[in-house]
Amino acid sequence: MRAVVFVEAAVAVGALFGVAGPADWLARWALATGAALPGVLAWLLVCCGLKNRLALLPDLGQLAAGAVLGAAAGLYGWGLMVVAGLAGHGDGLASALAGALLALVLAAGLFWRARARTPAATTARLQELQSRIRPHFLFNTLNSAIALVRDDPARAEALLEDLSDLFRHALAEPGHAVSLADEIALARRYLAIEAVRFGDRLRVSWSLDPAADGARLPHLLLQPLVENAVRHGVEPSDNGADLQIHTRVVGGRVLLEVSNTVPAGQGDAGQGMALANVRDRLGLLHDLAASLQAGLGADGIYRVRIEVPL
Repeated sequence: MRAVVFVEAAVAVGALFGVAGPADWLARWALATGAALPGVLAWLLVCCGLKNRLALLPDLGQLAAGAVLGAAAGLYGWGLMVVAGLAGHGDGLASALAGALLALVLAAGLFWRARARTPAATTARLQELQSRIRPHFLFNTLNSAIALVRDDPARAEALLEDLSDLFRHALAEPGHAVSLADEIALARRYLAIEAVRFGDRLRVSWSLDPAADGARLPHLLLQPLVENAVRHGVEPSDNGADLQIHTRVVGGRVLLEVSNTVPAGQGDAGQGMALANVRDRLGLLHDLAASLQAGLGADGIYRVRIEVPL
């Protein structure tokens, strides 16, 4: 999509030279699109088909290969126009050079975007780990375990097991993505730990669609959302809060919603950093196919709604 939009924008600008008016510009743009669109689609298909082999080339080799394929794509589009009687036989060189230049810019953009993903993912991972392993959370959890050791040793043991499992997941080097089912299981562990500390003040309800379990998410995406709900909903309120986690499948997309009541007047302060982290990591994994919306509704409920492809 980005490649097609970029080429069409370049063609539209090029068609402005020497136009007699808007109608003439539209006619020239349409004519140029007849050559450019088949060329760019052919370039994309060939590059996708050869991506594994192109990845073996050095950086400059990848850019050169993209430019050469772009020149071939330009000649392909020009040839179609010649066959249709809409282009002259002397425009082949111009078409090839235009295709090579546009392809070089596209290849460079895609190349640097791919290079940028690794440091961005690393930075997001470090930020996420820092927000997860906070001293006060560990301190409160250990205090809860100590309080249970004498009165309820079995429950204290279960609490420490949940904490151990949570930190094992936080410190492990995950793969590119995990399933929604894995994220839900980890969030249950976290909420079980917090339930010991808050008791009846933490009221959790789950509404889960099994068909959504296979959706892929960045590692530890759900846990910071439920932690935010606890921090900003349960912790500051004497009456606690209601926390709800919903998943469902609609039209081939998975909807994940985390909502919680908040104390009157609190608003949504303090949730920006974690949400920005979640949004960035969603973009790294799913790009434009994922979306995140968050905000405090008029009913006093803070909602975070995520959509990802199934």
